[in-house]
Amino acid sequence: MRTKRALAISRPIFFFLCFFAFNFNLCHALYGPSSPVVQLNPSNFKAKVLNSNGIVLVEFFAPWCGHCQALTPIWEKAAAVLKGVATVAALDADAHQSLAQEYGIKGFPTIKVFAPGKPPVDYQGARDVKPIAEFALQQLKALLKERLSGKATGGSNGKSEPSASVELNSHNFDELVLKSKELWIVEFFAPWCGHCKKLAPEWKKASNNLMGKVKLGHVDCDSEKSLMSRFNVQGFPTILVFGADKDSPIPYEGARTASAIESFALVQLETNIAPPEVTELTGTDVMEEKCGSAAICFVAFLPDILDSKAEGRNKYIQQLLTVAEKFRRSPYSYVWAAAGRQPDLEKRVGVGGYGYPALVALNVKKGAYAPLKSAFELDQIVEFVKEAGRGGKGNLPLDGAPVIVKTEPWDGKDGEIIEEDEFSLEELMGEDATNKDEL
Repeated sequence: MRTKRALAISRPIFFFLCFFAFNFNLCHALYGPSSPVVQLNPSNFKAKVLNSNGIVLVEFFAPWCGHCQALTPIWEKAAAVLKGVATVAALDADAHQSLAQEYGIKGFPTIKVFAPGKPPVDYQGARDVKPIAEFALQQLKALLKERLSGKATGGSNGKSEPSASVELNSHNFDELVLKSKELWIVEFFAPWCGHCKKLAPEWKKASNNLMGKVKLGHVDCDSEKSLMSRFNVQGFPTILVFGADKDSPIPYEGARTASAIESFALVQLETNIAPPEVTELTGTDVMEEKCGSAAICFVAFLPDILDSKAEGRNKYIQQLLTVAEKFRRSPYSYVWAAAGRQPDLEKRVGVGGYGYPALVALNVKKGAYAPLKSAFELDQIVEFVKEAGRGGKGNLPLDGAPVIVKTEPWDGKDGEIIEEDEFSLEELMGEDATNKDEL
């Protein structure tokens, strides 16, 4: 009897533990130890992916993502089908955010295909086994064709590995470097220069390792005398750093090794990121500059200054600045307008009445927007920005380009109530009585 009783008690505990273990694993990983999908992390990514001699398909996922959960059995089946042909792998981008950011991951799941000696390409096809396998075979055929022609040797350390350094000239320098908000490190070299030839493999290695983080470029000064003169290059190689202040590049004077260049670039990356901004929407120029090219433009509609006063308005703006700081590496912009100052824009995004403060995620290029449906509080805004970056839910059509009104910028002060002329009832009655007497 004791044995039966113990068994009767242990069964519900057993099922509870199984249920708990299943949900715990679902929250923290989509692929178990026995999965045919290769599990990636920052420690093995280079060996398993970048140094691979074959095709590697990488899924960047987040455990909480519903689309990722739906893809899991398909991805495992693809791994089984492609076994021995191509590697199918997965990286938890939520747990390893810095590595995901390096490859510009902004939505889940994102699938990238890595081939030896080439930058990764995005897989945009259907999320099913057959199209995934067919795409992998296309990449494999391309790789075999290059090897047969002698253009590829395989592996990230192969001699034919292309350099991520961008070839710059007088036609593209201003557009790519000076007008960019990104950090650029540029080598000015001469083909006949011995020191330049010695630097070449180190420069290529550094540019490839920094891909997605810092832009590296090179200028052939034999062909580009004007750029050489413009930046006062007097010796080769000269390395200049174009940071936040593009008009005043600084020279790099460190060791001419890949590791030294990489370390220097990462330090510069931290110090040269432009501080976050929250700009008042005072006209079409602001709209074009801040929202025209941004991946997502977050537009806040704040209460009238008489309702919030300067203290309240500054509190809202500070919340937006905190969010902007948190997502400072993302290609987002943040603007605000006072209630009723941009009526056409408010109408098109469904803002108005007593609904202030309000916030919308705006994509001008796609002509779509999504409203913040929760409270205008820091935590809710952060989640809203995250969701918008993942593709958002419930996006609505903007229905045409809004008319932006030119307005005077806020002076930072409290609003003033304009007092109208006062009059007494006696005066009004007196005027009325006088009019009657005249009649």
